[in-house]
Amino acid sequence: MSPVNDALAAQGSATRRGWLIPAIIGSAMLMQTMNATVIANALPTMAVALDEPPLRLNLAITMYLLASAVFLPISGWVADKFGARRIFVLSMILFAASSAACGFAQDLTQLVIARVFQGAAGAMMAPVGRLVLLRTTPKEELVGAMSVMTMPALLGPVIGPIVGGAIVTFADWRWIFFLSMPVAVVGVFLVLRYVPDVREQEVSPIDVKGALLTGLGLAALIFGFENLGRAMLPPLGVAGLFAGGALALTLYWRHARNNPHAVLDLSVFRLQTFSASVIGGAFMRIAMGASPFMLAMLLQVGFGLSAIQAGLMTFISAAGALVMKTAAPPILRRFGFRTVLIANAFIVAASFAAYGLFKPTTPHWLIMLVLGVGGFFRSLHFTSLNGLAFADIEQNRMSRASTTSSMAQQLVQSIGIGLAAGLIHAFMVARGEDHLTAGAVSPAFVVVGVVSLISLAFFIPLPRDAGDALNGRR
Repeated sequence: MSPVNDALAAQGSATRRGWLIPAIIGSAMLMQTMNATVIANALPTMAVALDEPPLRLNLAITMYLLASAVFLPISGWVADKFGARRIFVLSMILFAASSAACGFAQDLTQLVIARVFQGAAGAMMAPVGRLVLLRTTPKEELVGAMSVMTMPALLGPVIGPIVGGAIVTFADWRWIFFLSMPVAVVGVFLVLRYVPDVREQEVSPIDVKGALLTGLGLAALIFGFENLGRAMLPPLGVAGLFAGGALALTLYWRHARNNPHAVLDLSVFRLQTFSASVIGGAFMRIAMGASPFMLAMLLQVGFGLSAIQAGLMTFISAAGALVMKTAAPPILRRFGFRTVLIANAFIVAASFAAYGLFKPTTPHWLIMLVLGVGGFFRSLHFTSLNGLAFADIEQNRMSRASTTSSMAQQLVQSIGIGLAAGLIHAFMVARGEDHLTAGAVSPAFVVVGVVSLISLAFFIPLPRDAGDALNGRR
């Protein structure tokens, strides 16, 4: 092959690596994120069709989360053992097949069983997909690649309520689950065609004890946070879940201290960039997890908008996030991770607090403007956090670092929802109200904004050159 052809081939490979592979992986994650938001919007209609109380049908969401928590810890080891691309493809196929089973379910038992398999597949899909990206992308291109990967996934939580509302209004609720099938077919073809199969050469023995402890601990904590403020379990039962989850994770910490084959590599938290991203970023992600729930309560219950009206209004937030995805890499090259994270923390916190100023009389264009600006800067923040986590991780530790990061993100998302429910309930009690009003939701946004600022304690101590290897900054 001539030097010109060699150069063209290298350029084509770099192009595929730069946008095609991240886009393929992100599209698979779109299937997962959209499914999660669509089902929440369709639960009342599904309850009528299956002749079940709506609160009881919430079991379909809870069992998905629990199955995901149990299988998440072993995702990294399975990817190392059998190949990340192969596991990613199998998880997409299983997710689509279990989605179809949900659509064909005739009663709650069948639906819950199908959702368990769906949760297991989802637990593999996200961390293994990220692992594929980490192993096929040079570090200096990682920020741009992650920006592309998260673009499709960002659409899921935004278009999900709109799509779900339209389906249950104009068609059969079962079609919300059949949507995953064509996405999976196209995704599997593209992964097999364009994504290289890169696997770990040395695979450590599976840590069965560690997987059980982390899976049970994470499941108990997520289930506990899911039941905060919902009156589905007695307070003693919720406290028992928290205590059991904390005990299981403490036992895992003792088990993993001197175990080189532990399913989660806790030593990665000694890296300042990883701990700043995962622990410091957790306070931002808690606020992010709380915000959609509180916005839905404010716009639909407080202001009386329909689900489709509220979904169309909050769509602008995703538009701002998508615009930021193209701007994030040059911003990080210009200012660096530390400066961006510190300055952006104040902007994001202010945007959360600004949501609390919305009133029923606030012009809709102004609400959409504030939501768009908030989505823009939150997208920059999470792109920075996702890249910084792997700035100093060696290649042979990527799988366990990816699994650890995924577990932390899933836990703090549940914490965010539980915090939102708890805050709204507390403000209702303080105001002497027995039903939800906008006045009980608005102050919760201010509290969430203040909580997000705790992340500054982890961002400020970062060195000025933290993460510079990721974006070629000198």
